[in-house]
Amino acid sequence: MARTFSYCRVSTADQTTDNQVREIEAAGFTVEPRRVIAETVSGSVAAMERAGFAKLIDRLEDGDVLIVTKLDRLGRNAMDVRATVDSLAAMGVRVHCLALGGVDLASPAGRMTMSVINAVAEFERDLLIERTQAGLSRARAEGRVLGRPTALTMDQQRAVIASRAEGVSLGVLAKQYGVSRAAIQRVEKRA
Repeated sequence: MARTFSYCRVSTADQTTDNQVREIEAAGFTVEPRRVIAETVSGSVAAMERAGFAKLIDRLEDGDVLIVTKLDRLGRNAMDVRATVDSLAAMGVRVHCLALGGVDLASPAGRMTMSVINAVAEFERDLLIERTQAGLSRARAEGRVLGRPTALTMDQQRAVIASRAEGVSLGVLAKQYGVSRAAIQRVEKRA
């Protein structure tokens, strides 16, 4: 008899996989708690390089079913998602994605659907990156200073440089100006 597993992933520690587990239950799947694999790791990390997913692979057997709520739970890169699904299919594991109507991703229809959706997702990411880079370039061209504002004013920075030339320690200056030693070192580096 086929066993059912679910793989739930979030990117940051302040997120939870609870909603993904509920979605799977609402779709009519009963997954034993010990077969719910949840982890916190960026989608940019290849699935096979994730600790939780690697443990899942070791537990899966021919005939098992793996459920994910969305394709991006497996990865952000179309090639990685495709390789992961192909590896699972070679093991005899069926992969069902709820967002795609529960289609088996290893089936011909599932593979085609997955390819189209992955291509669109990658295109959207590329457009976002392109727009972000264009915005940064425009801001630089307009003379805007990007990044975190400096902790010290220009007068304070000049005073720090003069004090360092006189041999005042990083710790003393950091305490005097209420900043970290690294902030004093950055002032020196920029000078």
